[in-house]
Amino acid sequence: MTFTPSIFDVRNLSYIVNGQNILKNLSLIIKRGEYCAVIGPNGGGKTTLIRLLLGLEKPTSGEIKLFGVELKKFKAWYKIGYVPQRVSQIDTNFPANVYEVVQMGLTAVRGNSKEKGREIIEASMEKMGILHLKDKLIGELSGGQRQRVMIARALVSKPEVLILDEPNTGVDIKSQHRFYELLRELNINEGMTILFITHDIGVIADDIARLFTVNHSLLTCNNPKEAVSCEAMSKLYGIEAHAVYNHHHHH
Repeated sequence: MTFTPSIFDVRNLSYIVNGQNILKNLSLIIKRGEYCAVIGPNGGGKTTLIRLLLGLEKPTSGEIKLFGVELKKFKAWYKIGYVPQRVSQIDTNFPANVYEVVQMGLTAVRGNSKEKGREIIEASMEKMGILHLKDKLIGELSGGQRQRVMIARALVSKPEVLILDEPNTGVDIKSQHRFYELLRELNINEGMTILFITHDIGVIADDIARLFTVNHSLLTCNNPKEAVSCEAMSKLYGIEAHAVYNHHHHH
């Protein structure tokens, strides 16, 4: 058996701004093929953590390894697909069609012929069920459709890990269910590692295997089904954490 390094290996990470600990002494390991959620209140440092993992911010102290390589030396960014916050609210006057937006994800990948490029783009759209929308302008789509366009864009570089920051903002419940199904398929059928960031404990999908709670420091819960009874979780969210958990139904 060959040893595969973790996708993310974070040791004693701290991030301080103006003397304030946004993140303190946080360590976590995410292995290949895992499906994890990062949850925490707004302002608790979730997005900062992701920005640190993506090399967009520099940690005050601690170390980050990506695919076994120190962050400063890491070059293979195409392995990481990132769907930033508020993509479903993308500027509706943006004059691009779906195909063009998805195509933007290809810039990271060198050396594709035009035909090969088209194949990859269409396969990615097909996977997200949006191929029939390829000539539509972004402004003509629903929030759920736009969300799928942005995931398709992230998938064209054939990433090994997909990071989604608050993906369900402004998306109706039916689209959310479809969205979770798509993530599950990517995780199970393609072995894609998924890191999903949210502040809404009610939308944690049943199939998420690990839960990281970030409120300046970290609490890891390896069985999210029990997370809600985790004392720390209730402390973090106040007591209503129990009530909101069960609102996703299986069809």
